[in-house]
Amino acid sequence: MRNEVTIKDLLADEAVRKTDVEMDFIYCDEKGFEMARGAGKARLYETGLVIIPEREDVFRIPYSDILKVSESDYEVKISTELGEQLVLKRMGSEHEPFTEALSSVLSELQNKAFSLTKAMFPTVDSMSLRRITNLMREGKAMSKSYVDAIDPKIWLEMERRIASVGLRETYAFLKELSRQDKIAIGFKRGLMGELTGEYIWYLIPIYGSKDKGYGNAVAMEASEDGGGKATYFFRMVGRRDYPEYESAEELDKAADQIIKKINRCMVDINFRREPIYLPDEKLEEQAYVKYRVAVRKVPSLKLLRSLYIGRVIHASPEKWKKDVMDLLRFNVEASDDLAKWKK
Repeated sequence: MRNEVTIKDLLADEAVRKTDVEMDFIYCDEKGFEMARGAGKARLYETGLVIIPEREDVFRIPYSDILKVSESDYEVKISTELGEQLVLKRMGSEHEPFTEALSSVLSELQNKAFSLTKAMFPTVDSMSLRRITNLMREGKAMSKSYVDAIDPKIWLEMERRIASVGLRETYAFLKELSRQDKIAIGFKRGLMGELTGEYIWYLIPIYGSKDKGYGNAVAMEASEDGGGKATYFFRMVGRRDYPEYESAEELDKAADQIIKKINRCMVDINFRREPIYLPDEKLEEQAYVKYRVAVRKVPSLKLLRSLYIGRVIHASPEKWKKDVMDLLRFNVEASDDLAKWKK
């Protein structure tokens, strides 16, 4: 029953769309390295595919990360945005019902996302809306460079919405420090029953000239009760590796990759922030027992916690700005990737 306990702690409280289908699977990372294989069960939830191996830990692939689903020789091949490959086979009589259920849930999510983008950007043509929809499914943040290639007016509207939820000053300050074409903004409606309105968040990569004395960071902020309460910061790359990045092109690629990873991770953990920053000793307290298993077993949460630098609480605007700069300088001066900024 070990896997059943793990499923309950995946930080996703949602309905099952198709219950367990017995199958064999092969799961490879973006470099083709085999991460897991064997027998198990596949389960379709509202927003993600969960694989329950017989001998290994449960893992989940959000539907928003799926780029392609193909079939051949009674195998289902799933490709993700991060370059992963998942092959499901030997499903027997459940092969066709499973693929139909997967196709149905993907279509439903696409239609919901299209309705949201249409409501948000009513003056944008249908073709551009569909392209934007493909980028922002399930609340994923979209980079400015991608959005501008579709329609620059969309990005201006996205920034206007950030200002409307009380994040104008924080966004403007971080924007001035950043590689602006790499800024990413995301929207989600009705966050798993916890929020009925519009959830807005952004990722701002901060890097560039070494003489600035700061860099190698991604700032994350989100709307909450009309405004953000803290800004969260993550490393782009290893602290010892960052000085070795010589060109803007290399740093841009690193920024693109970390944006994809944080997107995936936040969707995976349903945009929760508390389990990211809680120190290990806090997880032993009864109040946080709900996160204890997730921290050990959910790869996305493990990654976010390993990249996490620290958070800056919103006190006064002047105090917040000072603390942001202190954190950013600490990040490039520290050599240990495990070191966290503390106020």
